[in-house]
Amino acid sequence: MNIKPLTIVAGLAVAMAQPASAHHSFAAEFDANKPVTLTGTVTKLEWMNPHIWVYLDVKDEQGALQHWQCEGGPPNTLTRNGWGQNSLKYGDQVTIDGALAKDGSKTCNARVVKLPDGRSVFAGSAGGDAPPTPPKK
Repeated sequence: MNIKPLTIVAGLAVAMAQPASAHHSFAAEFDANKPVTLTGTVTKLEWMNPHIWVYLDVKDEQGALQHWQCEGGPPNTLTRNGWGQNSLKYGDQVTIDGALAKDGSKTCNARVVKLPDGRSVFAGSAGGDAPPTPPKK
């Protein structure tokens, strides 16, 4: 019996299953009825499939630093919406509107991100459609 074809098939099966296990539904993890607006400093950006992650340091009402993580859409979707991997850098100030995680952690699903240059861009949230486009003047 030739083991090589079996090894290749097993390896492909594992590789194909990995991305599927990382993907999840919005409703399973986030609560659309619990909106959140976070303004903070970018500490890290993970620009990869199936979703990007933006990590922020946010000060609460008492001035204590909180570490947040915000999930965005797939990189391809974000690029089509006008922003990319170099739009955010360590130390940038941003504002993110999104939905809180159901588990109570400091996690949100980003809907809109206000970039350091002042532009507000759709973050590719799986929880809803892009914000309405302003009328042309």
